[in-house]
Amino acid sequence: MSTIIISGAGSGIGQSTARAFLDAGWKVGLIGRRAEALEDTAGGHADALVLPCDVTDEAAVEAAFGTAIDAWGHLDAVFNNAGVSIQGKTIDELSVADWRGLIDVNVTGSFITAREAFKRMRAQDPQGGRIINNGSISAYVPRWGSAAYTTSKHAITGLTRSISLDGRPFNIACGQIDVGNALTEMARKMTTGMPQADGSIQVEAVMDVGNVAKSVLHMASLPLEANVQFMTVMATTMPYIGRG
Repeated sequence: MSTIIISGAGSGIGQSTARAFLDAGWKVGLIGRRAEALEDTAGGHADALVLPCDVTDEAAVEAAFGTAIDAWGHLDAVFNNAGVSIQGKTIDELSVADWRGLIDVNVTGSFITAREAFKRMRAQDPQGGRIINNGSISAYVPRWGSAAYTTSKHAITGLTRSISLDGRPFNIACGQIDVGNALTEMARKMTTGMPQADGSIQVEAVMDVGNVAKSVLHMASLPLEANVQFMTVMATTMPYIGRG
C-alpha cells in the first residue's frame, strides 16, 4: 500500500487532499498544529495516522516522520502543503514581525518538511520517493498587497527546482502544484470581494477544493520515472492571465 505524509492536513486543501488519498487506498500521515482538526480529517479511518506538530519546529517534524516510517516501513510521497496568508497591504504598511511570521511558516516550514522527506527517502530501501510542494498562482504573478506571500511562493518554486535537481541520484522526484482560488475557508472572502490593482473590490471566480485534491493524487500516483514538474489548477475565469 502506498504511503504519504500531508502537512497542513487539518483544514482546506490539506484536509481535502488527505481524504482523497484515504479514499484511494493510501496510508496517510496527517501533520498539523491542531490535533483535534487532524482527528476530524482522519474521521476514524484505519489508514490515517495523526501526527500533530508545527512545521517550523525541526525536532517535531523529525519525530512525526519517524513515527510514520516506524508504522509503515517506507515513505512514498509527501505533500508539502502547510502555509498561511496575511491581510493584504502595501509593503510600507507590512510589519517586519508579520513578514517574519509568514516566511517562517511558508518558506522555513516547507524547507524543514522537504528536508526531512528527502533525508528519509534517500536513506530507505528501495531508495526514492516524491515530494510535492504547494506553490500558488502567486508563484507567477502577485495579487495586490501581497509582498510577503508572493515572495514566499516564489521561494517555493526555487525550492522545488533545487530538490528536483538534487534528488536525481537518489530517485527522488519533486513537483509543484500552483493553486488559484480553491474554495477553502481561507479563500471564502473571494466570494464577497477582493481588492484589485485598480483599487476596486471585485468578486472572483472560485472552484471546488476537490479539484486540487484530485490533481495532487494524480501527481503522486505516477511512477517515479515520470514527474509533473509544475501544474497550475485554478478557477477558470479568475484574474490570473494579465492579473492587475
